[in-house]
Amino acid sequence: MARAKPWEVDDELWAVIEPLVPKIERRAQHPGRKRHPDRLVFQGILFVLHTGIAWEHLPQELGFGSGMTCWRRLAEWTEAGVWPRLHGVLLAKLRSVNVLDFSRAAVDGPHPGVKGGIKTGRSPVDRGKTGSKHHLITDATGIPLAATLTGGNRNDVTQLVPLLQAVPPVRGKRGRPRRRPDVVLGDRGYDHDKYRRLVWDLGVKPQIARRGTEHGSGLGAQRWVVERAFAHLHWFRRLRIRWEIRDDIHEAFLTLGCALICWRRLRAAR
Repeated sequence: MARAKPWEVDDELWAVIEPLVPKIERRAQHPGRKRHPDRLVFQGILFVLHTGIAWEHLPQELGFGSGMTCWRRLAEWTEAGVWPRLHGVLLAKLRSVNVLDFSRAAVDGPHPGVKGGIKTGRSPVDRGKTGSKHHLITDATGIPLAATLTGGNRNDVTQLVPLLQAVPPVRGKRGRPRRRPDVVLGDRGYDHDKYRRLVWDLGVKPQIARRGTEHGSGLGAQRWVVERAFAHLHWFRRLRIRWEIRDDIHEAFLTLGCALICWRRLRAAR
C-alpha cells in the first residue's frame, strides 16, 4: 500500500475541517464558473505549506486547481478565521483524551528568514538583516498552544505576555475552558522583573533563567520541548523563509502548521 503524501487530506481530517469552512452558494442566475472543490483546494494549500513552492508553480495535474485559486481561497478562509478555530478544535480534542498538559508551558522565539512585508524589522542580533520572528508557546509535552509573528527587531521578552494571552480557551472537559498554564518556562532572553510581574498578574508562575548566572539552571530539561516544536514547525518549508508580503497570510500558514502538529499528536494518541 502506497504511503499517503503529507498534503493529502483523509476523510477523518476533512471531517474536522469541513464544518469550519464557509459555504458559498452559487447564484441561481449567472452562476459563473463552478467553484473548485474545497477539499482539493485545501490540499493545494497544504502542498505549498509543505514544499515551499511558489503559488504559480503549483502542479495543476494533481487536481488542486490553479495557484491563484488556492491563494484566494487561503485569503478567504483566513479572513473568515478558519485557522484559529481549527487549532482550537484540535486542542480541545487533545484535552478530551488527556494529552494536553497545562501544568507548565514553554516559550521561545527564534529568527527565520524573510523577504519583506509588514511585521518585519532589522534584527539587532543578525547583522541588521530585515526579518520576522516566530514566537511559540507549547504545553509541557511540546504541543503548540499559540504562535505569533513580529519583526526581527522585537525583543523576545516583549512577546511573553502576548503569547500567554494568545492561548485560546481550550474546552474538551466539563467545567470552564482551560487557558492559562500553571507555570511558564523561559530562557535568559525573557529575564526581566517587569514581565515577571505581568505574568504573575495573569495567574501564571514565571520560571525564567537569570542573566549572568552559570548554565545548568535545570530549565533545559523541561523547556527543550518548545525547541523540538519549532523544529517540527519549520519542517514546513513555507515557514522557513517568509515569502508572503501580507503578514496575515504568513500568520495563516503559521497557525495551520500548529494545527497540523496537533492533528499528528491526536492521531498518535489513539
